Amino acid sequence: MNARFLGVLLILLIALGGGALLVREQQGSQKPAGGGALGQPLLKGLQASQVAAIVIRQPRDAITIAKKGERWTIAERGGFPADFDKVREFVVKAIALKIGQSEPIGEKDRARLLLDASGTAIEFLGADGKPLARLTAGKKYFKTEPEDAEKANGDGRYVVLPGDEKQVLVIADSLAQASTRSADWISKAGFAAEKVKTMEVRAADGASWKIERPGDNADWKLAGARGDERLDISRANAASYSLSLIELADVAPADAKPEQTGLDKPLVVTATTLDGLTYTLKLGRPSGDNYYATIAIAGEPRPEGKDAEERLKKISERLPREKALADYTLLVPKSKLEDIIKKRSDLLAKKEEKKK
Repeated sequence: MNARFLGVLLILLIALGGGALLVREQQGSQKPAGGGALGQPLLKGLQASQVAAIVIRQPRDAITIAKKGERWTIAERGGFPADFDKVREFVVKAIALKIGQSEPIGEKDRARLLLDASGTAIEFLGADGKPLARLTAGKKYFKTEPEDAEKANGDGRYVVLPGDEKQVLVIADSLAQASTRSADWISKAGFAAEKVKTMEVRAADGASWKIERPGDNADWKLAGARGDERLDISRANAASYSLSLIELADVAPADAKPEQTGLDKPLVVTATTLDGLTYTLKLGRPSGDNYYATIAIAGEPRPEGKDAEERLKKISERLPREKALADYTLLVPKSKLEDIIKKRSDLLAKKEEKKK
């Protein structure tokens, strides 16, 4: 192998080596935009102890969950209590959000992914009302396209941050709780009329029935029973037991009118308890799977018997919250009231057919 051939070979090796180096440099320069942010917190510096309010806005609705003393409340529902666990979970999840992907985005793509004014704006405020953190959540992100994207949970969510709207980020949480529906945020705790002594149901047209019993283990009697009418004890038990735990579905807006809710001509359920309380439940017209309702509780607890002290403590703990429900128009599930909203004839035992 002569010197000239060796020289040419050396030149080729140098050229190939330089080309390979150039390719590696070009590949290195083609990293995803914002690649340095991947895995970093989405809302840097957000601390749970500083959050005093959460504002969620969508094109047609908004909700403000604000801290009042030790409670979280919903401003758009007259300060009705929010579910503390839901609020805490939402804040903790927001703090834990990490950037999974980051890509540049144009104006058309922002609109397509609902990352413009059509998206869900989420804002965390401090006690002074100033923003601690903000983001806009768009469409749900899917690793594989589902049959029904609206109903599917999603593998994450497309989001943008204020001041950086030209960069779309993907997080591994669909932010399902980021809703403006009060039903998704309220405390569902309703009321519990236990140990019912008497129950009277009076419809708007005047039709009514009443059942009563002298003690906790005594049989129910139908007030004003006529002739051979006989009360079906199991139906009476079911009706009274329905009031032992009424959970809420939602709360109506503060400006809801009685004529709109049907509470101008309600069905009225009045129940007295062996503990000395009177519950007056008024039911209006149905709204989907619920009834508009109001509840008023009168009296002071005076339980009797060997467990009187324990019951008094239990009732006294929940009674202030229950009495505060009188300030609101509630929505109560129909399924909780099926055994109460009955005609008088529906409470009677069926007459046995005479044997031939």
